[in-house]
Amino acid sequence: MDAFIYVLSVNGLIFFLSIIFYFFPPKKINSIYGYRTHRTMQNNDIWSFANSLFGITLLKYAGVGFIAALLLTFINEALMNSWFSMAFMIFTLLIAVISTEKELNKNFDDEGNKKN
Repeated sequence: MDAFIYVLSVNGLIFFLSIIFYFFPPKKINSIYGYRTHRTMQNNDIWSFANSLFGITLLKYAGVGFIAALLLTFINEALMNSWFSMAFMIFTLLIAVISTEKELNKNFDDEGNKKN
């Protein structure tokens, strides 16, 4: 497979999904769409906070990862035809999830109440 197509399909897809998630965040708690964990589904305050933060974080890091992957494709096509594109995508998701969970821990207690 062509490295450029591979990067577009892996990193471009996560970037496209982050744009959708940013502009169309889930409004209500549901079982299909959104940043869904047991904690975020406790109440609407946590749900809104987590989905807003996750959308912003994912967009930011998916954009950086997509641009970096595209640049690396032009620099070293063979490298990006291997597992590096997938690694960029996995790191993007990990960073977005970890930073969202950190902020949830800072702002909400285990019962879902906002910390002062």
